[in-house]
Amino acid sequence: MIEQTEKILINRVSESGLITINLEDYLPKGEFAYFDIKDYLFMELILKEKDFREALKIYDWSQLQDRNLLIYCSTDAIIPTWAFMLVSVNAKPYAKNIYFGNEESFTINYVMAQLNKIDFQQYEQQRIVIKGCSDKPVPVAAYVELSARLQPFAQSIMYGEPCSTVPIFKRPRVINH
Repeated sequence: MIEQTEKILINRVSESGLITINLEDYLPKGEFAYFDIKDYLFMELILKEKDFREALKIYDWSQLQDRNLLIYCSTDAIIPTWAFMLVSVNAKPYAKNIYFGNEESFTINYVMAQLNKIDFQQYEQQRIVIKGCSDKPVPVAAYVELSARLQPFAQSIMYGEPCSTVPIFKRPRVINH
């Protein structure tokens, strides 16, 4: 007679005490909308105030509802600061967020603002994995900032997935004599 032994599978990752931080959770939510002032320039070079103000009056601002608005000018024209300000105040009742610049710089600034809200003391002496794979692109700047903010508190910082990590930082053990 053959004796069968049951082996209990143990999930060592879940029992390891690792805390996973997924930076994808800190990315902006919602769609992006773009306002290129170039489209309102005379010969793509000159901003005529009266024409610009008229164009802003007839613009359908409701299309920006709950979207992240990025305001920019894609030509090398010299645009007065007040033109960007006019777009901003017109968009404010509709847009979720308003930002001057491109999608990458907005995302970096947005993630940094989210990281500013974290109390990093909660990670005192913890073993942290900063999740590496994500469905959406996470700016490298976010990984750099998170690592720097965690270092004074964490026991260790790793990058990747709990089952396969790259060591980033490990606090030296203090030996008491």
